[in-house]
Amino acid sequence: MLDRKPVKLFAFLFTSLWFSANSWAEDLPLLDASQVAHNNYGYYGLEPEIVTNYLTHGRRLGYVRVQVELMLKDADTLELVEHHAPLIRATVVEILGQQSEEQIKSLAGRETVRREIFEAINQLLAQETGQPLLANLLFAKFLYD
Repeated sequence: MLDRKPVKLFAFLFTSLWFSANSWAEDLPLLDASQVAHNNYGYYGLEPEIVTNYLTHGRRLGYVRVQVELMLKDADTLELVEHHAPLIRATVVEILGQQSEEQIKSLAGRETVRREIFEAINQLLAQETGQPLLANLLFAKFLYD
């Protein structure tokens, strides 16, 4: 025979949390459109994915395959970013190619590389357009071997 105590306990906890969350949400003031900051973010994905080699120990070549998404501060600058896409792509390939195996394979290393690429592209776009255009840079895919 099955013990129903865990099921009853789960049902009780779920119901309690549900009602407490609903009552908490009812106490929140409603915001109108004028109180919410209007952000006009845009996104630009570098297509196709970038595949390049990175530095490894020994004779074997390592490769990394990334899909890069650029988060733009203003969606109206999409054409500018698209115009400079070859330069952006070359920057990503150059920076990834200089990384060590440890940088590519560790989470902290990938974050450092992501930040380095973001800063380099933003600086590049500032030189070309007169203003930094990126709000963020995202790796939608990051595969390595």
